[in-house]
Amino acid sequence: MLRTNTCGELNKSNVGKNTTLCGWVNSRRDHGGIIFIDLRDRYGMTQIVFNPDSKFFEEANKLRREDVIQVSGKIMPRKEGMINKNMPTGEIEVIISELNILNKSLVPPMEIDDRIVANDEIRMKYRYLDLRRPVMQNRIKLRHVAAQAAREYLNSKHFLEIETPLLIKSTPEGARDYVVPSRINPGKFYALPQSPQLYKQILMVSGFDRYYQLARCLRDEDLRADRQPEFTQIDLEMSFVEQQDVLDVVEGMIKHIVEKTTGKKSPERFKVMKYTDAMDKYGTDKPDLRFGLELADVTEIAKKSEFSVFKDSQMVKCLPCPNDMTRGDIDKLIEWVKENGGKGLAWARVKGNQLESSITKYFSSDVQKKLIEKTKAKEGILFFVADSKKNTNAVLSKLRNKLGEDLKLIKENAMEFVWIVDFTMFEWNEEEEKWDPAHHMFTMPKKEFHATLEKEPEKVTASLYDLVLNGTELGSGSIRVHIPELQERIMNIVGFPKEAAEERFGFLLESFKYGAPPHGGFAIGFDRLCAVLHGISDIREFLAFPKNKNAESPMDGSPSQLADKDLNVLKLKVEHKK
Repeated sequence: MLRTNTCGELNKSNVGKNTTLCGWVNSRRDHGGIIFIDLRDRYGMTQIVFNPDSKFFEEANKLRREDVIQVSGKIMPRKEGMINKNMPTGEIEVIISELNILNKSLVPPMEIDDRIVANDEIRMKYRYLDLRRPVMQNRIKLRHVAAQAAREYLNSKHFLEIETPLLIKSTPEGARDYVVPSRINPGKFYALPQSPQLYKQILMVSGFDRYYQLARCLRDEDLRADRQPEFTQIDLEMSFVEQQDVLDVVEGMIKHIVEKTTGKKSPERFKVMKYTDAMDKYGTDKPDLRFGLELADVTEIAKKSEFSVFKDSQMVKCLPCPNDMTRGDIDKLIEWVKENGGKGLAWARVKGNQLESSITKYFSSDVQKKLIEKTKAKEGILFFVADSKKNTNAVLSKLRNKLGEDLKLIKENAMEFVWIVDFTMFEWNEEEEKWDPAHHMFTMPKKEFHATLEKEPEKVTASLYDLVLNGTELGSGSIRVHIPELQERIMNIVGFPKEAAEERFGFLLESFKYGAPPHGGFAIGFDRLCAVLHGISDIREFLAFPKNKNAESPMDGSPSQLADKDLNVLKLKVEHKK
């Protein structure tokens, strides 16, 4: 080894001993002819000292930030008044007797300093420098700890870690596939997996009753803070289980990860909420339960008013806000709602048993009284949105989250987990005028709906469950369909008749004919979990080499063009559009 110690482990107990350290020059200071250097590695920093009589003094005087060096010397206590209590190694320094310059560095295009954060473009282009920052080193370490905690817990529950293939058949799973051309089979393509869904189900058919994998998933979709083209799932599947069995395992795993990475204790049991209740109270299936502000459906009451906007809308919903606001603040919210997909925002101030606003002239005293009773408002502002059911919920859920932040209603450091269960099985696609699976088509409908699937698909609920933390969906799962005939019926409803289903999913359906066990599972966004647990919205902060918003890597220049000779080998031709 080129070193005997790391830069983060030396303390007073080591005084008088000799040490050899390796690392990067973090900073250099010349104090009256004595050179002080903070030497950094991923474990921390140690102050090293070159005295004027050192034979390496001149070389040390030429050292610059990010030079890589090896030094040897004697560990000494710092002088009185020179102790740095903010550093674990702050009570000692190393008087250097040997210096070996391992590599010189150009002037870095960014500071290796948590207090001076470069812009995204620079951070992405010089990711290897950005990753040297202590905060990034800690995030990657926390990701490692979380991964090991997941494995540790699942191993203790008799799960087997099994890898599934990365080159697979293209199957529709909600997003566009990344595809890989086959040189050996010209004109044919592999797809990169959006998830291991079909393969983990086949593992259940294969008799591996408890599988897991930290699976790499790839999806060609528009990016945002919590999405990347490639990401990691903690993917698991279990045979001979019911819904609660899966929930219990996932809860135990999450609590173990939380404790290992944050030291915090999670709730004994996570809350459980039906999908319909979540949509009714919060307008979303990803409710943030760290604050109140529950919505109220006032459609029937509002239609008894003379306000035409309310009378002519599919849904009228109200968000009661206990805080009073100025007219200027309300006007800003109205504009914000319009910028975020809403047609407008009506409002009324609660004064005793009456409402005050320009719209209240359309409300009888009876309507006002019923609105106040329905919303349980004692004071503050009632905000109304009238639109289609889908848009009303979408706008008010965004407004609720905004008010929670703006009014500082969110409990700090709180972790509010909630299971959302009993989702609808299908959702109507207005553009294509067809039924789509609400999650995916391999989900088991509740038994009471098996006989009426085709007749009333809008009423079918399924054994579907999402786990939400502080308003962020961490992952989802379901009990799967294991009966071939039932699977074919579901596929037919969502536009995959038998022939098409055989073409796309024949290998899965074929496996079910040889004794598929009842099974279910869950997949959790691992990068997202790491980020949310540490109060960060951008998952790139927990990825070593992420892509930018254009799905590009400024560091290595991907994606890039292939040379004509490489395209010829693959029997491909690229047409460049102007």
